[in-house]
Amino acid sequence: MSLSGIADPVLDLPLTTSAAAIVFTAAAVVGLGILAVRRSRRWLVLLPVLASCALVVTVAAAVVVEKLWRPFPDPLPTTVYVWAGIAVLALALLVGRLLSRDRARRHLPAACGLIAAWLVVTLAAAGQINTVYDAYPTVRAALGVSSFRTVSLDSLEPARTVPIDTWTPPPRLPTSGAVITAPIPGAASGFEARAANIYLPPAYFTDPRPELPVLVLLAGQPGSTEDWLIGGRLTQTMDAFAAEHSGLAPIVVLADGTGSEFANPMCVDSHLGNVATYLSVDVPEWVRSNLQVDTDPRAWAIGGLSYGGTCALQLATLRPDVYPTFLDMSGQAEPTLGDRASTINEVFGGDEAAFDRINPAYLLVHERFPDSAGAFVVGSDDSEYRSGIEQLTAAAQAAGMDVHLTELPGGHSFEVWSAGLEKELPWLSQRLGLTHP
Repeated sequence: MSLSGIADPVLDLPLTTSAAAIVFTAAAVVGLGILAVRRSRRWLVLLPVLASCALVVTVAAAVVVEKLWRPFPDPLPTTVYVWAGIAVLALALLVGRLLSRDRARRHLPAACGLIAAWLVVTLAAAGQINTVYDAYPTVRAALGVSSFRTVSLDSLEPARTVPIDTWTPPPRLPTSGAVITAPIPGAASGFEARAANIYLPPAYFTDPRPELPVLVLLAGQPGSTEDWLIGGRLTQTMDAFAAEHSGLAPIVVLADGTGSEFANPMCVDSHLGNVATYLSVDVPEWVRSNLQVDTDPRAWAIGGLSYGGTCALQLATLRPDVYPTFLDMSGQAEPTLGDRASTINEVFGGDEAAFDRINPAYLLVHERFPDSAGAFVVGSDDSEYRSGIEQLTAAAQAAGMDVHLTELPGGHSFEVWSAGLEKELPWLSQRLGLTHP
């Protein structure tokens, strides 16, 4: 068996299943036991002090994140802080053991054993936090080992284009699509975006080339343009759909909607960055100039998860001429920096009317969108976002949009979003003119 054949089963081990969570818990218990157990009266006095220090550090970090720094629009789950606290406790125990007067300080093997135990607890805590979001479903994803084909933008040769209805697949159709990475400059917006990742289906690599529809797909916040490739299983979903439709699937542009991992520009044009113009002007113009696609707006859609879902609905209501179709997966009830008052003050200078002009919840009540359609997706266990999604679905229907709501098992995680994309892809493809009922 080749080295590749041996490595693949290990790389494909799942990290977010119930069995994986049990393994992580057991590993953490064992690691903490190794770090905490020691026959010494001095250690019995020091142990609660170290545990208290770890608790104080964790609580202080939570206060900084939730009250001062506020990198996320919504509070982190308690589970995340619990496991982060366990990792901090393991570090405190390790430092205490290495600095105490026992053999771990005098003998290298003992010290290495304690460091190994700390590493096990830390990795187990990271694994448990990962199960909350399903961001890295396998070892391969966690290590950043891609399983999809990549090509460069420069390698794409121009080809004759034909409407989808007149295109027929060639005998030697590629069995999979490919991903290119390319910067999309903010020519009109001035927005400094990170490089986009773009999925091209098998049919794109043919001559003649069908005029394919486009889905601009956004990550959450925090997030990056790689998130849909890793946790979202984008290439697997799109390749599977293409395999059932003669190589046809939408082109998917994973554009940057935040500018950095922790930024929250709220998908508007403001001092935080002109994201709305970037996504509604710069991205479409670059795609039409550099790729051969269907240029009709009816063949274009925008979607996203969490912050990206909120952004998708914002642009669907602000620029329905550009994006008449949308996917809102677990989006917020309205754009936010954490609370309504802070959002209006910090971004709109206290001007509530300016906030209303970009707020889908307001626009859906005061305007009509008879030519727009969309899909809302939310997890059945997503207590933070589900009610908002339900309210927006009703408002969109009342505003004349052709929308539907899909509720899937799971919480606010890629378990829902990857399944949501797969479930909505047939509807989306019909809406964009790629397939027919």
